[in-house]
Amino acid sequence: MDEKDEKKEPQEEHSYSFLQETIKKDDLTTRKGRRRIARIIIGGFLFGLFACLGFFAVRPWAQNHLQGNPDEITIPADENAADGTEDTNDILLEDEAAQILDGSSYQELLKKVDSVADQAKKSVVAVKSTDHTEEVTDAQSEEEAVKSESGLLIADNGQELLILTTVSVISQNSDLTVTFCDNAEYAAALKKQDKNLGLAIVSISRDEISESTWENISVAELGNSRIVYQGDLVITLGNVFGYAGGQGYGIISSTEYKAELSDGAYGILATDIATMEKGTGALFNLEGEVIGVVMPGIWENESGLLANAYAISDLKTEIELLSNGSSVPYVGVHGTYITKELAEQQEIPQGLYVNQVDADSPALTAGIQSGDIITKVGDTSLTSLESYERAVVGRTVGGNVKIKARRRSNNGYVDIDFTVKIGSLE
Repeated sequence: MDEKDEKKEPQEEHSYSFLQETIKKDDLTTRKGRRRIARIIIGGFLFGLFACLGFFAVRPWAQNHLQGNPDEITIPADENAADGTEDTNDILLEDEAAQILDGSSYQELLKKVDSVADQAKKSVVAVKSTDHTEEVTDAQSEEEAVKSESGLLIADNGQELLILTTVSVISQNSDLTVTFCDNAEYAAALKKQDKNLGLAIVSISRDEISESTWENISVAELGNSRIVYQGDLVITLGNVFGYAGGQGYGIISSTEYKAELSDGAYGILATDIATMEKGTGALFNLEGEVIGVVMPGIWENESGLLANAYAISDLKTEIELLSNGSSVPYVGVHGTYITKELAEQQEIPQGLYVNQVDADSPALTAGIQSGDIITKVGDTSLTSLESYERAVVGRTVGGNVKIKARRRSNNGYVDIDFTVKIGSLE
């Protein structure tokens, strides 16, 4: 073996020895890694904790400022009754048609009506106002300071629960509370009112209502009062008898009359159900639908204490406006429509004959007088009292509308134009 080979052998052994060495982990490095992992876990936990706390702290502000606009309430108008329309009472009573009307069948009928009433009660509330500005000195003064009327859960706009009630319970310096069917009481606020009809909408924030109350209440379903007939069975619920939670049964005694108010006429559903002098409530059919709003003084010069109601179909447009926080347009005209036949007989123009103009009303300010015959509101030619009502309620409060009329003069009727600024009664 030569010298070159001898020099190579030690190098090969050295290289082989190096490959056989074992590298051991440093204990110090392992401990650092564990500490780093622990810090990451603790940091993540603390971040999540502070994020949760921050969410709950900011949540009230976000609900008040970032909740967006409430849903718009839409109440479809009802069509007039058509020939052959099925009576809603027939739907409930068809099973009893073939039965003999004895004591047991009568009790069974009452159970079914009670079942309808129990479900309808979920939408009926008591609205109470307490006036703290007046000094209460005796029991009578205390009773006058606290007013209670019926209310109806009319809509839910996603932010508020909306309740239809009467303006008689509303006063400028009063606190409003609403008591639901589960006896839970919540503070409420006035959203909008119309003193012409005597109706108001009050609201409660949805966030204030407990889960248990939500489980016991429901929004009322509005029916079609145009298919209600004389003799139909009906249910009254509310403060009809002078106390909250009253319930009564009866029949429709008449549907032929209307209450003439400013700028329109509203159907009256008269019943044979006894009531207190200032009783308020809601009228339901046997499907549990609201067909009328019971209010005192609906029938002019009424002497009997019977529950009469505004027909709900005639109120839906106004209820929709109030529910969305909009004012109900008001002109201030009471009138009778002169048909084509009557116009030819009396030799007067066809249109809305003005019987009366309200004091301090937009109509009076514009110069409209009793005896004028209105023929056109804006672009709408009048064909009935209802057409005039629709033309007015479709305007915007604060805006101007051109009203065309005819006025008697020495030389017969002459054309006259008015510019009326639409107002409201709030």
